[in-house]
Amino acid sequence: MIRVLTWNVWWRFGPWQARADAIATTLATLDCHLIGLQEVWADHQHNLAAQLADHLGMHYTWTPSDRPHHWHRRLPGTTADVGNAILSTWPIIDRATLRLPTTGGRDDGRQALHALVDAPTGPIAFFTTHLNSAPHESAVRRAQVAALARFVADHRHPTTFPAILTGDYNALPDSDEMRLLGGYRTAPAVPGQTLLDAWEYARPDTPAATWDPANPYAARTHEPPARIDYIHLTPPGPGGIGHVRSVRRAGDHPVNGVWPSDHAAVLADLATEPDPPS
Repeated sequence: MIRVLTWNVWWRFGPWQARADAIATTLATLDCHLIGLQEVWADHQHNLAAQLADHLGMHYTWTPSDRPHHWHRRLPGTTADVGNAILSTWPIIDRATLRLPTTGGRDDGRQALHALVDAPTGPIAFFTTHLNSAPHESAVRRAQVAALARFVADHRHPTTFPAILTGDYNALPDSDEMRLLGGYRTAPAVPGQTLLDAWEYARPDTPAATWDPANPYAARTHEPPARIDYIHLTPPGPGGIGHVRSVRRAGDHPVNGVWPSDHAAVLADLATEPDPPS
């Protein structure tokens, strides 16, 4: 089994130092193999991705926004970078980044990050990203999804294990951009490429909202609950290798009185062995 997680860790908003401890504590209990993180922070002294990787005994790579001043306007006095990171139990043998298009929307330097991981199953192509957030920016997110799908296609590795795409897409499951990314409810952004939403394998009674007013940080926006964080995969390999065995939220409760983030994480367990012969 390979355990995969995606989580927006809310940059340096709120009590970020206490939250960093809560994030580390939460991840230490989950025993993940591959982690995609968004809104990771770094300054001249510390990098949250490096700290988490050291705490968990994992490898990491990260990429910052190239327009951090747009983020700094939201937190006057803050000079920390913000970006995406990937943590892996296994060595990262290649990486690449993609600057996402923002025509018609706010440009705060959002990117996608790819890591090729040297897993025991063979190389795994893993990706994480963070799309534009304003509710009215669906057209921007559609352009970002089209670029992201091409990025996945360009960096998929010839292996039996599915490519894995994670992130905070700031989009609802039935939105145009998510339908475009999946490619099985409308024409795909890349002909012939399908990306399956891992949550469609969830039990019907599993709490789904990753933006949930039960979290006091999310409640401050007075927005309704929504599932906006995702794990997507290309179809399983031979015998169902890489298929979703289970999926659920994580990081959805306080740790020692501190909520780790304003988002809940998504965690999925993926099969590493083919189905037994019938």
